[in-house]
Amino acid sequence: MTGDFFRLALICALGALLIVAAITDLRSRIISNRLNLIVAALAPLWWIACGLPLWPGVVVQLGGGILVFMIFAGLFALGMMGGGDVKLLGALALWFPWQILVSLLVLMALLGGAVTILTVIDHKLRKKQGQAEIPYGVAISIAALWVLGEQYLNHFA
Repeated sequence: MTGDFFRLALICALGALLIVAAITDLRSRIISNRLNLIVAALAPLWWIACGLPLWPGVVVQLGGGILVFMIFAGLFALGMMGGGDVKLLGALALWFPWQILVSLLVLMALLGGAVTILTVIDHKLRKKQGQAEIPYGVAISIAALWVLGEQYLNHFA
């Protein structure tokens, strides 16, 4: 019972951090390094709460986090993503098994397309100069909240 409460508390903490990330990215187009660090730092507590074994469990999670970070850092280098978005994705990859992470990334891409379209429309309607800055952290956060709910909260219903 204590383990369930601890896992639920961690899910709620991650959910709150994702909401903050979405709001700050929407307002200022910035996801803070501190927020990303907290998301990453809570992942080992999640592993402990879930009873993830050091081998291969923790090693796979770390490898997945590094791989996701490297792939999206490449997109950052090409000017396709913001640095905060890349760090948030890398930190989130520490939380989810690869199967759920793939679902998160697919959902993020779909939501990212919608966010991009809405942002560009808003940019044009307001007749702003320059290129629209896409708050991709919104899509990342919504996708992560969705998979959190689907994977970890539906069984409480």
